[in-house]
Amino acid sequence: MTIRNPYFDLEDPPQIDALAIAAHPDDVEQTCGGTLIRLAEQGYRTGVLDLTAGDMGTRGTPEQRLEESEVAGRHMLIQWRGNLRLPDARLDNTISARMTLATELRRLKPRLVILPYWEARHPDHAKASTLGYEAIFLSGLKKLDQYTDAHRPRKILYASQYANVTPSIVVDITAQFDRRMEALLAYKSQYGQQEGGSDLFPGEKEIRERLETVARFYGNLIGVKYGEAYVVKEPVAVEDVMQLGPRSI
Repeated sequence: MTIRNPYFDLEDPPQIDALAIAAHPDDVEQTCGGTLIRLAEQGYRTGVLDLTAGDMGTRGTPEQRLEESEVAGRHMLIQWRGNLRLPDARLDNTISARMTLATELRRLKPRLVILPYWEARHPDHAKASTLGYEAIFLSGLKKLDQYTDAHRPRKILYASQYANVTPSIVVDITAQFDRRMEALLAYKSQYGQQEGGSDLFPGEKEIRERLETVARFYGNLIGVKYGEAYVVKEPVAVEDVMQLGPRSI
């Protein structure tokens, strides 16, 4: 698992089965980290591409957050992590940003991409969703560039953990929840005990309780302890309705 800047590292990354794209380091740890851990435990090659280094954040420096994201990635068992270093709090869906992200998608060739839900309090999260979707479309165009092969993931999931919407699917992360929390709390600049931003940031005990409550809510929907919620834009195909879960009554 490596932290890399696509502008300077020319080494080809490994092909990734599942890639999570997020606006800031620590976003995926809160919204889809358990699913990434579960996929890795099932033998899939997983990765994370953060669009910014969170340089406008109240706490920590971009360098600290990049280091912390590497530690968090090890907890999540991912094989690769990158950061595009786009402007934090000024993330925009420009043609330059779309092309850069599309090139990374063509290099990584993920079969599954997890994006943030398209409505969010933080503008960067919403823009990361539309930027990701449009870059995925571009990455499948054969004539986009002559140096990389066209590639388009088979499936897009939208992490809806914090959205007030009914999920399309819920992933059981009961066995992965504690490891997901270890990954999130690797961001000591954000969640450690310190004075700066204490009125904005919950302490470790509070963040544990908040995320456990959310995960318990979604887990309860499918009859398990902890869950992560996702929305898809197309119907979900089912081959055997006799195997559908959870129980209706």
